[in-house]
This record gives sequence, structure tokens and C-alpha cells, in this order.
Amino acid sequence: MIGKPDLDEKLLKKLVKALDDYDLTEIEVGEGRHRLRISRARMATAAPAAPAPAATAAQPPAAAPAGDDAAKAHPGAVNSPMVGTVYIAPEPGAGPFVKVGDTVKAGDTLLLIEAMKTFNQIQAPKSGKVVEILVDDAQPVEFGEVLVVID
Repeated sequence: MIGKPDLDEKLLKKLVKALDDYDLTEIEVGEGRHRLRISRARMATAAPAAPAPAATAAQPPAAAPAGDDAAKAHPGAVNSPMVGTVYIAPEPGAGPFVKVGDTVKAGDTLLLIEAMKTFNQIQAPKSGKVVEILVDDAQPVEFGEVLVVID
């Protein structure tokens, strides 16, 4: 068995505080092969209030969810592994990592997600052709949101 990482209580407390400070439901950090994900369920008293705004906000873009559903169902969908801000280029003014129509190999960097001032490379899980990019530069993303589709 490979040695388990020591759990840093200060880091754990900071992450739990970040959940509250930024009103997050989940946060993930990692170093090397070790990852820590903290998730919390909303309290029952908060649940009735949440659906009303979401339903109101979800009604106007009625056509958008159909495309999102198709992207989610696609076997080449690359989902966000974390909450953060997506960047499509390595630095401001540089060209994007990938464009629609590009051929990528497994492990190629598709984009970056900044979470807690750390830039995380999102890599292609398989080789193929980029058929859709569903995010814009500097856009906030949620855990599980489809970012890119590879055929």
C-alpha cells in the first residue's frame, strides 16, 4: 500500500470555511495522486427556497437545456471535476488550448479551471476530434458541467 497523506486539519478547516464563505456545496483539492473532496447537503429548511429561483431562472432559456442534455449524454463529454473559473488559453492574449475541429490526444490540455487560486489543467480523457466547446473564457463553471465534447 502506498503511504496515505496526512490530513492537515488547518487545510480542512479552511476548506469547510470556504464552503460557507462562497456558498459552495462542494470543493475538491489535490496534490499528485491524492485528492480531497468535501461536499455538503443543503439543510432541509433551505431546500424549499432553492427550487423557486432555479425554476424561474431555468424557464427563459428553454432551448438551451436540450443542447446541454445532448452534450451530457455524449460519450465524449468532458465534465468539470470542480467548481471554478474556466480559462481556454494558457494566458491572456494567447491562443486557446483547443478549437472546434482540432484533433487531440489523450492527456492533451483542453483548458484550465482556476479554483482557490490554483490553475488545474483539464486534460482530454481520450483521443479524438473536438466537436463542441460549451464554455467561454473566464466563465464560472459548476462541478459536473459539460465543458468540451470529443468525438
